[in-house]
Amino acid sequence: MKRLILMRHAKSDWSGGAGNDHDRPLNPRGRRAATDLGDWLRAHDLIPDQVLCSSAERTGETLLRLNLPDNIDITFTRTLYLASHHTVLNAMRAATGEVLLMLGHNPGTGICAAEIVAKPPDHPKFVQFPSGATLVADFDITDWCDADWGKANARHFIVPRDL
Repeated sequence: MKRLILMRHAKSDWSGGAGNDHDRPLNPRGRRAATDLGDWLRAHDLIPDQVLCSSAERTGETLLRLNLPDNIDITFTRTLYLASHHTVLNAMRAATGEVLLMLGHNPGTGICAAEIVAKPPDHPKFVQFPSGATLVADFDITDWCDADWGKANARHFIVPRDL
């Protein structure tokens, strides 16, 4: 079995201080939400051994505030910055960990979440996949290269407002 934790970055700052979209940080609510999401992951024993994270400032800051253990294999990649759902799936298929956290952006992350599960979780915000939305899904596979649309079983879905 392989476990995917698919997360959209926490709420970003649109106040205009960043020079471009890639450099946009989290806002205060986003910083609190990212910390809360990390607390939730630890409380549910959902600690990844591999992270694939968009290179954008807001995804990196979200990851930092999750306060995960230091021994995790982390890769920051521009490939996941505003990636399509197909690009997200292709990056997932190249993963090597048992529990993979992918941290990215909408619309690709949300579409990937909707397409990857056999049955969507019963949550009113799942289709919207708002900032900080986190899907935990299991695949009955031994290698990530076998991950495909509709093959994951949703285990958890949470948004920061639930915490």
